Amino acid sequence: MTEAQAINLFKCLADKSRLQILKSLSVEDMYVERLAERLGLTASTISFHLKKLSDAGAVTAYKNQYYMMYSLNKEIFQTSILEILLQESDEAQKQAQRDAAYRQRVINAFFEYGKLKSIPSQRKKERIVLEVIAEAFDFDRTYSEREVNILIADFHDDFCTIRRDMISEQLLGRNGSEYWRIKTGDFSA
Repeated sequence: MTEAQAINLFKCLADKSRLQILKSLSVEDMYVERLAERLGLTASTISFHLKKLSDAGAVTAYKNQYYMMYSLNKEIFQTSILEILLQESDEAQKQAQRDAAYRQRVINAFFEYGKLKSIPSQRKKERIVLEVIAEAFDFDRTYSEREVNILIADFHDDFCTIRRDMISEQLLGRNGSEYWRIKTGDFSA
């Protein structure tokens, strides 16, 4: 189910009459007049709602003798909300561009000529700053505490705070006096 289809379906489900129609169709297939009688609504109102539900893919129609019968499309309701949320959004590229622009604004605000002007107080901004500093470290290399301090001091004088924060943000790993840059998803100590 695409994002647009999910939005259309959720809009349809946000109506009490449509929900009652779906509940009735979950019991048995019905035609417009039978649904109207059962729900106490006019046939034209039922037809209107069935058109919306059909457009959303929630119901299907088939001809049975003189009647157009409607049935619940059970497959569409077997999709979990989590599956819908995990699908890539139509807006994913725009969101990635906004994230990159935000990241660059933070970097521009806190760095001047490659030096960190101040440590951000907001955690999200500090994480971005720490990620920039972490790029000075190579993967698959072990550093002594002195080497770590020297690399961080190139960015800011308070290397102790930054080193501690990089460890807590899991950008650097530490075992005694040995440090290394952690790869994403590698949280071994």
